[in-house]
Amino acid sequence: MRLNHNKDRRPIEGRPTQRKLKTKPVLMVLGLLLLGNILWFIAWLIPNGPSGGGEKVASVGGEEITREDWMVAMEEQYGKETLLELVNGKVMEAAAEKYDIEVTDKEIDLEIALIRSAQDSTNSQVQSLNGEIQRQKMRAQLILDKVLTKDVVIEDEQIQTFYDENQSLYNIPTTYRTSLIVLQSESDAQETVKELKNGSSFDVLARERSVDVSSASLGGDIGFISEGQENVDSSVLEAVSKLEIDQYSDPVPLSDGRYGIVYVQDIAEGQAFSYDDVKNQIKRELALEQLPQSVSPEAFWKEFDTEWFYGE
Repeated sequence: MRLNHNKDRRPIEGRPTQRKLKTKPVLMVLGLLLLGNILWFIAWLIPNGPSGGGEKVASVGGEEITREDWMVAMEEQYGKETLLELVNGKVMEAAAEKYDIEVTDKEIDLEIALIRSAQDSTNSQVQSLNGEIQRQKMRAQLILDKVLTKDVVIEDEQIQTFYDENQSLYNIPTTYRTSLIVLQSESDAQETVKELKNGSSFDVLARERSVDVSSASLGGDIGFISEGQENVDSSVLEAVSKLEIDQYSDPVPLSDGRYGIVYVQDIAEGQAFSYDDVKNQIKRELALEQLPQSVSPEAFWKEFDTEWFYGE
């Protein structure tokens, strides 16, 4: 639950606090943010035929932007990072085989649940990762963590003490993946609801109409929110609890006098994890705190005879 390549890990004196453990998943996913959907984009952008590269994808003032232009720009901006992600994923799979490391779906589910419960709604971009890509990245991270900590000894008493002191971390409430359009007046909100009923896209309307700049740029996405979250308007929390997936609300009066329209993209049901459920996860986290320095997947490249396009 750290940055993807563990470059920001530092030894910490004493036992990790509840706050520190709770924020680690957010730090890891923030490190992956820029790469979240790039793999999907690249696969989608590949031309289907010989003339595919010249296909128009947009135009400005009559000047075309082709699929090839788009692909070149993607390569220039994200090519190196995307290839690095692919290479490191393969390296970690090779490490798992060599060191007999197993990562279960249940372990991945736990890590993702902790991410959702710990994320600050103001960091809504954290949740932009495609679900399967997120799981793949989490698997690679867990393999790395397990390889690094396989010889570190942590006593059961330490694990039990940490669980007892931080048990609330593992009682995860139901969270709602939420989008929000914020309007200055009720009449603006009513007009926007009318457009939604006529088939307009929530994402597009959020970008065009929402006066909340940070969420508007993300199509209204404010990430996963849960009951009692202090940095989310109580009216929004009340509204999401009454909605099903893919439903939007009528205009909701907000505490600052503006109005919101709430949309639920997904619902992650609450979970309570027992000591047995999280024992190995806690042991791994405590062991990682004992490492003297940061280690990234690149440290294993030579071991698995790795070469790549950029040649560095």
